Amino acid sequence: MSTTDPRTAIPRSDYGELVREIRRRGLLHPRPGFYVCLGALALGALAALVLLLFVLRDSWWAVLLAPAFGVVSAQIAFLSHDAAHGQVVRGRRLTTVLCLTLGNLLNGLSYGWWIDKHDAHHAHPNDLDADPDVTAGVFVFDPDQASERRGRSAWMTRHQAALFFPLLTLEGFNLRAEGVRALLRPGIAHRWAEGLLLIGHLVLYLALMASTLTWLQGIAFVVVHQAVLGVYLGSSFAPSHKGMPVPTANQAADPLLRQVLCSRNIRGGPFVDLALGGLNLQIEHHLFPSMPRPNLRLARPVVRQHCQERGIPYAETTLLASYGLALRHLDQVARAAPGPSAPRKKATP
Repeated sequence: MSTTDPRTAIPRSDYGELVREIRRRGLLHPRPGFYVCLGALALGALAALVLLLFVLRDSWWAVLLAPAFGVVSAQIAFLSHDAAHGQVVRGRRLTTVLCLTLGNLLNGLSYGWWIDKHDAHHAHPNDLDADPDVTAGVFVFDPDQASERRGRSAWMTRHQAALFFPLLTLEGFNLRAEGVRALLRPGIAHRWAEGLLLIGHLVLYLALMASTLTWLQGIAFVVVHQAVLGVYLGSSFAPSHKGMPVPTANQAADPLLRQVLCSRNIRGGPFVDLALGGLNLQIEHHLFPSMPRPNLRLARPVVRQHCQERGIPYAETTLLASYGLALRHLDQVARAAPGPSAPRKKATP
């Protein structure tokens, strides 16, 4: 994240006024019909793909279905994301059941681990200390983080822009591993139920592979399926915040500035909304996380006008341009990484 940005002035945000206008327009009301249709399409597509696997049993043509499985898995993940924010149903118990079914059973992803991580991101977007999406890991998003790297980590950082999309092919496996690691430690609600559902997902997934493909075809299918899922999810989340500034303390204290200044919208119509799971309207989603996905586009002109009238920057670009911005930022940060001849840091006694 860039720590220097011209947007350091603290304009009057009038967040309460915006909230009242959004409520007056009824944009926070549930849209059950939309989610029933979307859920039926996603589950219907999944059922059709499973049926096709049996039709093409023991054929390499079946492996060509793996990318479609990756797309459907991502769409189910988007549904789980919406449900976790209370966009689908408002009851806590029903929301938990829905998320455990979509996340753990159908996708093999831990709902409890993900919601803790995602809630921290929403509360502190682009905060290098509090947002888990920008803490130093495989990628780093701040020059200070890059300057701390040594050895192989420094090499990875120096080449992180070029490695970004290739490494996303591993994100599907990484998300599963992180969820399992979290469940092995106490602290997650419904820990045992989540664990059993993850085991159930693994058993069903492996049984599907074993009953429709040879072992070599099955390995190829799993690799392609998870690679497409990882790239799809990473490519959907990356445009929204990567390359946006770190908020100052005063900006972070304001509920509107904290979300608007650190988020970026992606231009496009209904197809982009569907393809990116509504994450293309990131500003509106961060301001109103419980707003149903189809209402985000209705809220956009309201939020945009509110920001323009108060001189608050409202970032919006195309999908391809957003990738360029994110990759250029990764490359700029990488320049702070020490070269191969830099001495290793001494361990702190």
